[in-house]
Amino acid sequence: MTTTPARRFVGRSGRPLDFSALGFGSAPIGNLYRAIDNAQALQTLQEAWTQGIRYYDTAPLYGYGLAEVRVGSFLREKPRDSYLLSTKVGRLLERCPAGERDGIGKFFDVPSRRVVYDYSYDGVMRSFEASFERLGHDRIDIVLCHDIDAFTHGSAEASVQRTREFLDGGMHALSDLRSQGVVSAIGIGVNEWQVCETVARNSDVDLFLLAGRYTLLEQEALDSFLPLCTDKGMGVIIGGPFNSGILATGPRPGAWFQYAPASQQILDRVTAIQKVCEAHDTRLRDAALQFPLLHPAVVSVIPGAVSIDEVRGNAASMARRIPGSLWSNLAAEGLLRADAPVTAPVTASGAIDAR
Repeated sequence: MTTTPARRFVGRSGRPLDFSALGFGSAPIGNLYRAIDNAQALQTLQEAWTQGIRYYDTAPLYGYGLAEVRVGSFLREKPRDSYLLSTKVGRLLERCPAGERDGIGKFFDVPSRRVVYDYSYDGVMRSFEASFERLGHDRIDIVLCHDIDAFTHGSAEASVQRTREFLDGGMHALSDLRSQGVVSAIGIGVNEWQVCETVARNSDVDLFLLAGRYTLLEQEALDSFLPLCTDKGMGVIIGGPFNSGILATGPRPGAWFQYAPASQQILDRVTAIQKVCEAHDTRLRDAALQFPLLHPAVVSVIPGAVSIDEVRGNAASMARRIPGSLWSNLAAEGLLRADAPVTAPVTASGAIDAR
C-alpha cells in the first residue's frame, strides 16, 4: 500500500481532521462525460483506499446522486474513524421526465433529475438530509455550500445574489450543524477564489474547496485570498489541479483547459512550463499535482479518477520527488509567481494545525 501523508486541520469546532494530502474527487465516478458501471466505480474507490487515500469528496451534482450512492456504499465497509467524507449543499434534486433532466451530454446514464438551487436555511437543511440518505452514513465530516460563483450562475450579479442568499440563510444552517456536532467543518466549494474571499471576510467557515484556481497555470489567488486564509486559520482543498486536463496530458492538440479546448496562449504557456520540468527530469503532471500542497493553507489536493490506472497514476505523481530548483527556475522564467510558496509546510509532527 502506498501511503499519502496526513495533514491535520483544526477548525472552529476544535475537532481535528486528518486529511490525506492526496484526496479523491468523485465527479468522474458519477458518470461525468461517460458512463461506468458500479463494478468499475467500486474498483476505482478500492484502489484509492489501497493507495492510502483517506479523504473522499462528493456532491449531489455528481451523477445527480449517483456519486454519493457509490461513495457511501464503498465507505460503509471501512472503519468510520479512518477516513474523511465531504459533500455539498445548495442543489435540490427533483424527479423529472428523462428528456427534461439536467446534465444531458455531460453526465451519462444517471437518474432523471432537475436541479433547483436553494441556498436558504431550509434549502441547505433539505439538501443535507437528502445527501445523508443517499450516502447512508450516520456522520458527514465536512459540508460545503456548492457553486455560488459566476461560473455556475452566469454572471457576477447572479453570483452576488446567490452569495448573499447563502450568507443570510444557508450559512446559519451550516453553523447550526457544526455547533450541534453533526458535522466537524463547514465551508464552500466553488470555481472562483473571489467568492471564496467574500465568504472568508463575512463568515466563520472552516474550509474552501477551490477548483482550478491555484495551479501551475494560475496563482492569482495569492493576491489576497490565500494570505487571508493563512491569517484566519482557514484551510483550502484544491480541486482541478490539472486545469481540466492540460497539466496532465501536456499541450497536445485538443488538450482541455477550463472545460474547453485550450487556447494557443495556454498551449504555449504549458509548453514552456513542460520544457522547464523536462530540464529537471520531472513530469509536468507530477509538478502540477504537488505544487498546490506547498502553500501552508492547502490541506489536500483532489484530482478525479475513473479507473484503477488513473488512481495509480495520481498516487505515483504524488510520490515522486520534485527538485526545489524546478520551482525557482519556473519563477525566474516568469512561469510561476515569485511569491508562490515552494517549501513543504510540514511541522515537526508532520501535520498542519491551522487553528
